[in-house]
Amino acid sequence: MGQKVNPNALRLGVLHTWDSRWFSEDKKYFRKTLVEDVRLRRMLHREMQNAGLARVEIERSIRQITITLHVARPGVAIGRGGEELTKLKKEVETFLKKDGGNIKIDIRIEPVKKPDLEARLVAQMISDQIARRMHHKRVVNQAMQRVMNAGAKGVKIVLSGRIGGAEIGRVEKYAMGSVPLTTIREDVQFAIAPSLTKSGYVGVKVWVCRK
Repeated sequence: MGQKVNPNALRLGVLHTWDSRWFSEDKKYFRKTLVEDVRLRRMLHREMQNAGLARVEIERSIRQITITLHVARPGVAIGRGGEELTKLKKEVETFLKKDGGNIKIDIRIEPVKKPDLEARLVAQMISDQIARRMHHKRVVNQAMQRVMNAGAKGVKIVLSGRIGGAEIGRVEKYAMGSVPLTTIREDVQFAIAPSLTKSGYVGVKVWVCRK
């Protein structure tokens, strides 16, 4: 069996930094805060799906939480006159349920310059189109072509499950360009976005090697 390593984790501290930046000496507080970060990210990805949320950075200090949202469509995320951003801030405050209101929550919006080079956005787009019963080969080929046209060195996509409603599950692999997974100095992004079809879940994995 091959030894599978997450490409994002392999490059932490070398090319990429941590998406959660805080420190705790108390083990109980560490567990509680870690689970809180995971649940907060799930909620934000669910609420901001239309804005094309690529990455969530959470930075905690003693009395402040700074959340940076990297989105492909910042206008949708902010809304008219900042209406959507204010609504999102209230939802985050309700979600965190900080007693006394002593914790200040700061939400920042950062635009993604090239959405086609973000592995999560590419995986989510493929997942959505497969769920709408579009032909998987056509969807994958168009996605790979867009990634390469955006300036990537290579892209790799793996589909697994009952692809196209087949009775027997299978794995299909597609690749274009160069994606060296064992070279740490190469900027490789990885994302998973399962697609819920009528036949069940179809797994979508995307690797994008950026210049």
